[in-house]
Parts: sequence; C-alpha cells; structure tokens
Amino acid sequence: MEDKITQFYLDREEPLRSALLGLRDIIMDLDPTIQTAWKYGSPFFMYEGKNLCYLWIDKHTHHPYIGLIDGGLIEHPLLERGDRKRMKILPINPEKDFPIEAIQEIFAEAMILCAERAKRR
Repeated sequence: MEDKITQFYLDREEPLRSALLGLRDIIMDLDPTIQTAWKYGSPFFMYEGKNLCYLWIDKHTHHPYIGLIDGGLIEHPLLERGDRKRMKILPINPEKDFPIEAIQEIFAEAMILCAERAKRR
C-alpha cells in the first residue's frame, strides 16, 4: 500500500509533485493521529479511523485539490461543491502559495465532523 501512495506522488511532474507532497505534509502535520491509506486509486487521510480527505488532480485544470469527505457540512469561501452531494473540494494552484490558514480552519472543522462520525459507529 505504501508503495502505491509513494508512486502516486513520484509519477507526477513538477510543480504538481511538489504541490501534492506539500499538501500531504500540511495535512499530516495537522494532527499526529492522521494516517494515510490507499483507496479508490488515490491517497486518503484517515482521522479517528474514518476517511477525512483525499488528494486528487482536477482533470481540466491539472491542479491538485483536497477532497473533504464531510465538506458538504463546512461553509468556507474557498471550498467548492461542484456536482458533489456530500463532499466539497479545496482547489490548489501549484504555482501560488498555499492558503495555509484557510486549510487549518477548514481542517479544524473537518476533524470535528470526522470524529463525530467515528463516535456514531
């Protein structure tokens, strides 16, 4: 599994590779209990044993984004719903500075929602 996750990052060209690795590091630094998993062909991040988010690449812009599992319950101006019913995404421009403060705000709420979902099971 770890090899598939590593290969996901290594198969990308710059600046996409660095952007994805940077996003991975930001997410992993949010909480020491966040774990990675390979699901549905992409790297997922787990919190309290539940899916928190995943990284993917937009097929039109070729920019990375963070897909938030409970994003539909989070109101933040940088989140986009698109055609998704439950999730929202946080698109990232790999050639600009990451919105670190916004990511921290969004994930603070996302981790609360994820922990609540974990307690219900």
